[in-house]
Amino acid sequence: MEKHIRKIKLTSSYKDIGKRLDLFICERIPKLSRSRVQKLISQGNVFVNNQKKSKSHFVKRGDDIEVNIPPLLKLEAKPEDIKINIIYEDEDIIVLSKPAGIVVHPSPGHPAKTIVNALLFHTKFLSDIGGVLRPGIVHRLDKQTSGLMIVAKNDDAHKNLSQQFKKKSVKKIYLALI
Repeated sequence: MEKHIRKIKLTSSYKDIGKRLDLFICERIPKLSRSRVQKLISQGNVFVNNQKKSKSHFVKRGDDIEVNIPPLLKLEAKPEDIKINIIYEDEDIIVLSKPAGIVVHPSPGHPAKTIVNALLFHTKFLSDIGGVLRPGIVHRLDKQTSGLMIVAKNDDAHKNLSQQFKKKSVKKIYLALI
C-alpha cells in the first residue's frame, strides 16, 4: 500500500508578518498540534518559498508555504519487561513511582519503553477507558518529571479517579529542584 502525503499550500498575508512559522501553520491548520507542526518542520516537511526553514522563522507577506503531512503510523502498546516501582496495588488501582526520563504512554515519538508498556507486562487488568495507548492512565507526568502516579485497573476506578482529578479533590504536591 502506497503512503499518501497530504500537501497543503498556504500563502501569508500582511496580517501574518512577523509570526513564527510554526504558529502561522497552527493557526491555518488547526487540526495539527503545535508539537506535530514543529516535528514536520524539523523533519523537512515544510517549505517556505521552496526552501526548508526552522520553526522560529518569521513569516513575511506573500510567503508561499507548503506543508507535507505524511500519514501517522498506527501505534499499539505492547507489553515490555520494564522494571517499575509499584508502591501500592489492589484490585482497583496501582500506585507507582514514575522515574524521570520515561514517557507515560506511547506516541509517534516514543512508541515503546513507556510506563504503559511496563504496566501491560505487569498486569492484564487495566481500565479500557483510556484506549489502547493509555489503558488505565488517569493522569500523567511529563517525561522529565518523577513522582507518584495512580493507574486504574478497571473502568469503575477510572471513572471515580477521573472525577476526583476533575473536581480537584486529589491533593497534588510538587517539589522542584533548581
